[in-house]
Amino acid sequence: MLHKEELQRIVESIQLAESRTSGEIRVCVARQCKGDPLEAALQKFHQLKMDTTRLRNGVLIYVSPADHKTAIIGDQGIHDAVDGGFWNDALEKMLSCFKKGEIAEGICKGVGKVGEMIKSRYPVAENDINELDDEIILEE
Repeated sequence: MLHKEELQRIVESIQLAESRTSGEIRVCVARQCKGDPLEAALQKFHQLKMDTTRLRNGVLIYVSPADHKTAIIGDQGIHDAVDGGFWNDALEKMLSCFKKGEIAEGICKGVGKVGEMIKSRYPVAENDINELDDEIILEE
């Protein structure tokens, strides 16, 4: 699916985005997604316990490159902070890269867009701790 260097670039984009916010961003890359990507993302969101952050400000970017499906789920604190068009803008930014076969680039752009939005609502705190792992979840 993605090469080691691409995975590292995505992790670095997560770390950069999170260095500016107390929000938490995770990326899940699935080998396949047979159903609705939003439902798959929601299930993965809860499985990863992303709904347990102190400020309820976690975001999951879920991607199934082989099936050309993607979804973004934000916890309650994030969902309440953005308008409905934000998620579509972030997805469009990603999908425009995906259509060119630039999966890692699209994910990085999505992470950056989400990070910028979270930063405005949840700036990095002086005593901020990284509540969730930055590594990419590779789902077989």
